[in-house]
Amino acid sequence: MRVYLPATVPMLRRLVEEKQLQPLGGTAFALTPALRESYASGDTEEMEYAAMREAARASLRLIAGDLGAGEKVELRRVVISADVEDVTLRPDLDHAVVKVSGPVQWRQLAAVHVDATEAEEAVRAAAEVIDAADLGDPDADFTLGEAEDHELAWYAPQEVPFLLELM
Repeated sequence: MRVYLPATVPMLRRLVEEKQLQPLGGTAFALTPALRESYASGDTEEMEYAAMREAARASLRLIAGDLGAGEKVELRRVVISADVEDVTLRPDLDHAVVKVSGPVQWRQLAAVHVDATEAEEAVRAAAEVIDAADLGDPDADFTLGEAEDHELAWYAPQEVPFLLELM
């Protein structure tokens, strides 16, 4: 199953160094039967894109946690696409949520999606208000939308070390 793993730039660096990544809590997103049923129309590609956007939003939550820790934070959302066999559906959490049983290996990667530099200001602002957006604050939701308007750039796995070197 193609899964979308929310990550941060430091997590991506670890993936390159260690050739594997354990997703936080094993959480990933995918085109699940529940997600498919929640759409009245749309093709597979559109629904997979919806799952990837959920992972990008989860990446914002990871960035928000880093901001709260007071560390220097790299303000780019990261989503890692991988093909994983051992996946447990979690419709009790959300339509697209799945759990992976162990670390995702480098050889399982299909692509990596990362924000461009231009998105950093919007990502910071969204990370600072993501909890308020989840609780229904319309201003926070607007700020979140500003970050989500930035499309993630696509990278083949072999390009990722070079991308990180240039950051």
